Amino acid sequence: MSSMLSKVSPTITNMIRMDHTHVVSAFHQYQVDTPARVKKGLADNICLALEVHAQLEEEIFYPALREVAPDEALEKAKPEHDEMRSLIARLRVLQPADAAFDQTVFDLMRTVLHHVAEEETQLLPKAERLLASQLSEMGARMTRRRMQLVGPRTGELAGSMARSMSTGTMLAAAGAIAAAGGLLLARKTSATPSRGQWFNPTRWGH
Repeated sequence: MSSMLSKVSPTITNMIRMDHTHVVSAFHQYQVDTPARVKKGLADNICLALEVHAQLEEEIFYPALREVAPDEALEKAKPEHDEMRSLIARLRVLQPADAAFDQTVFDLMRTVLHHVAEEETQLLPKAERLLASQLSEMGARMTRRRMQLVGPRTGELAGSMARSMSTGTMLAAAGAIAAAGGLLLARKTSATPSRGQWFNPTRWGH
């Protein structure tokens, strides 16, 4: 099972990049005039993603990299996570109507973008040079640990994702599902012979 997971899991560095992409994409959807429900959903989704991501890095990625190449950038990473956690704790007690909500989200975004830039230009390339033979196995370990961390919070995750979708996005998704269903039905209907086709004597060579 472990070897199979190693084969299908992304490397740990690519998994970290995917986490970064997810969070930055969510930040880019957040605007001052975004509806309050969507703001809350985006903020909750970002906070949960960052909490899980930070714990995974601290348990698996940072210790492995520290063994082969301790440096200043690596030592700054944990304090940056702590700063994020402080902003997340502040954000969790605020509501979108509170005057400090937007600013706290933007402060968190600024901290995260700085952290992402350092990891993607320094720590990840270094890991890919020095830990190349271990990256897939570490990715599998991170996948297993992620499932353990996210499992108890699936309800929270689903709720935040539902709230983070704007009405337009939900309508577009519903339209896409309806269109796909209509196309599937049309294909099924066209592929199913009509009664006349089934009973046409020429069909059977009579």
